[in-house]
Amino acid sequence: MTATVVRYEPRGAALRLFKTRASEVVLSGAAGTGKSLACLYRLHLAALNNEDIRCLIVRKTAVSLGATTLVTFRKKVAAEALRHGATSWYGGSQQEAAGYRYSNGSVINVGGMDKPEKVLSSEYDLIFCDEATELTVTDWETLGTRLRNGQLSWQQQIAACNPAHPTHWIKQRSETGQLTMLTSLHRDNPAYVNADGSYTPAGADYMAKLDALTSVRRLRLRDGLWASAEGIIYDEWSDAVNLVDRFPIPDAWTRWWSVDFGFTNPMVVQFWAEDPDGRLYLYREIYKTRTLVEDHARRILDIVAPKGQWIEPRPRAVICDHDAEDRATLERHLRMGTVAAKKSVSDGIQAVQTRVRAAGDGKPRLFMLRDSLVERDPELEKSKRPTSTHDEITGYIWDVTEGKPPKEQPVKQDDHGMDAMRYMAAERDLGGRPRVRTLA
Repeated sequence: MTATVVRYEPRGAALRLFKTRASEVVLSGAAGTGKSLACLYRLHLAALNNEDIRCLIVRKTAVSLGATTLVTFRKKVAAEALRHGATSWYGGSQQEAAGYRYSNGSVINVGGMDKPEKVLSSEYDLIFCDEATELTVTDWETLGTRLRNGQLSWQQQIAACNPAHPTHWIKQRSETGQLTMLTSLHRDNPAYVNADGSYTPAGADYMAKLDALTSVRRLRLRDGLWASAEGIIYDEWSDAVNLVDRFPIPDAWTRWWSVDFGFTNPMVVQFWAEDPDGRLYLYREIYKTRTLVEDHARRILDIVAPKGQWIEPRPRAVICDHDAEDRATLERHLRMGTVAAKKSVSDGIQAVQTRVRAAGDGKPRLFMLRDSLVERDPELEKSKRPTSTHDEITGYIWDVTEGKPPKEQPVKQDDHGMDAMRYMAAERDLGGRPRVRTLA
């Protein structure tokens, strides 16, 4: 077999990652610093150079892993090894997780913590958790119990993430010394920064996108800081509480759709389910730019009524932004009526705030299901703008421009999902429930 050549030169935090033997290591930093790439190379090179070791690449959900991390692994990290037969893809079975099998007996399994049975049934030498801020501390500690394969002289759990709020368990765990945090910088990424510190053409283009970010998204994605937004509106939102794993939604639960129109900015269509206790669950979302309303309508019907047969309950109401032309177009193509959203910003925000916080039974009354997004918008992703309603929450802040009353109006930027969510809460809590009519 032809020898596999790996061309990768780690810099800065990536180089320190290759040298450390700490049992828990997190590579944290701004977007575009090469964090995930470094961690993937860490596992790949270990598997190439050591016989019979077992490794794991994991994210919160299997779908997000396949759409992002594994694409990078296949195209940028393991491409040469795949061509020469040093490794090959194994699709998994009822007994074994999917993953990459190496000719020397080593294995890199892959999976999501939303379906943990297979990935947690094995023992490992190295585990890599991508986008680790999505995980709970319970997820992290549970994965750590699987580090007992013993084929390497050291076992290690590593992770990559962009910073989140400063009270996140990763930041707190690093401050107590339970894990080692390595800060990744843009100069660590040779694809974006030359050895002399100047930007490559790709780097200059990418940094221009990061420079255009504002508020907490700039602090985290551009500057790599663990920061909270000053004046964040939904400050009681907690991913650990309000963001929940997917579950089968009973047909008996009432359905609602909420729509904020857009073209250059994303059009947002949120699908909500209401349980018998009045709690709302966002279980599906379309969040997409440069798509006509009629094309959105066709996509919606393809999902809920393929070949004209409805496979889930019809919505009790389709709550829309007030654009008369877009509403008429949506009604015509869906063959359903719509209702105008209650647009009072202050009242709507208060309705959402009340639902986000814990009620008398200790549970909030508004949730989002993980992986609710139908598909990611590549233009939004490339420009580092929010790609879902969940992405907007931490950057949704009060406008504190001089001369404006405090906590009266939000900053009008990257708030399209926030508007649709506000329409939903306002419709449910500030008014009646109209019926949907079918157009003849």
